[in-house]
Formats: sequence, structure tokens, C-alpha cells
Amino acid sequence: MSGLLFVVSAASGTGKTSLVKALLDRVTNLHVSVSHTTRGQRPGELDGVHYHFSKKEDFLALVEQGGFIEYAEVFGNYYGTAQATVKQQLAKGHDVLLEIDWQGAQQVRKLFPESRQIFILPPSQFDLRQRLSNRGTDSVEVIERRLGCAVEDMQQYSNFDYIIINDDFNKALHDLECVIIANRLVLSQQAVRHQQLIEKLITPVEP
Repeated sequence: MSGLLFVVSAASGTGKTSLVKALLDRVTNLHVSVSHTTRGQRPGELDGVHYHFSKKEDFLALVEQGGFIEYAEVFGNYYGTAQATVKQQLAKGHDVLLEIDWQGAQQVRKLFPESRQIFILPPSQFDLRQRLSNRGTDSVEVIERRLGCAVEDMQQYSNFDYIIINDDFNKALHDLECVIIANRLVLSQQAVRHQQLIEKLITPVEP
């Protein structure tokens, strides 16, 4: 049985990463694909755990070979999801989750039209501005620029299958978990997973 491919996207500051991290503690057989990047390795980061750190020339060579499901250049660094790794996990029956931006989700949609795509939204622009400000690392100008970019990102919501509003974290986490579970219960999944049981149930019993 092939696993399911989930995509979670959101604008910066919406809480996507925190939700995904909490989701992994609650849902079994769900694997987050580790992205490849050409940016430098930061203190505390482990190769193969946080990212697969690659040289730029190696990354671009893999791009030419069609080795990425999706990739993008962000502030001079490249980020991408390896196609082989995801396909291997799905072939083993593992569900895979990609935490990527909407541009990446768009690329995934072309290669994996059956993927289930989830978009996280904040409750308001005011709340999003507060979250960006609370990071305490950016100037007012940078925050306003990030907010402007976030508004443009959020305009892509209509291209996704599910919308979750991250107003109350626990409720948003519950909604995210429900999406995963509901997709695991569809006929195409359950008919394969419980094939022997179903065959026994629908076989007439001789008196």
C-alpha cells in the first residue's frame, strides 16, 4: 500500500512549524521529509536531521537531473525536497509530510496531484504582525515588509484542499490531526489496509 503525501504551507509567522512539530508527537507513521539546502550549517544543526547540507554545485546538478520534487532560491540559498527520498517512504507505506511554501506546494501538485495540501492562516493581520514582532529580531521596517509578503502568500489559499485557522493552537492542532486521520480512512486506503478482514466480512457464511 502506498503512503499518503501531505503538504503544509503558510505565510511566515503563522505558526506552521510549531503545529507540525506538535503533530508529529501525536500521529504515528508520519514522516517529515528533510530538505536539502546550500546555506551554511548553523550551531546546533545536524546534517541529515535539520537539513541535508549540500554544496551549491551538487544541488544544482541534482536540479538538472530532475532530482527534486520542488526547490526554490531564498535570499541566495537553495532549498529543495529530494524526489527519491519521498518516493521511497511512500512506497514503504509511510505517510510523508512536506512543510514548504506555496510555490513549493504548487510544484508538488504537478508531480503528485493526489497529495493533500493544507494551508494555515492566522486569525487576523494584527495577530500576524504581533507574532512577527514578538520574535524580537527584526526592525519595524523589516516586520512591515514581512507582513506585506505574508499577505501576498495568503492570497494563495484557494489552491489548497484544506484551510486551518491558527487562532487557538490546540484547536488548530486538533484540526490538523483530523485532516491526517480522515484521509487515512478513505476507501482506497482502508480497502487495502483491511483487505483480509473485509473479504471475510462480505463472504456469505454457509448455514
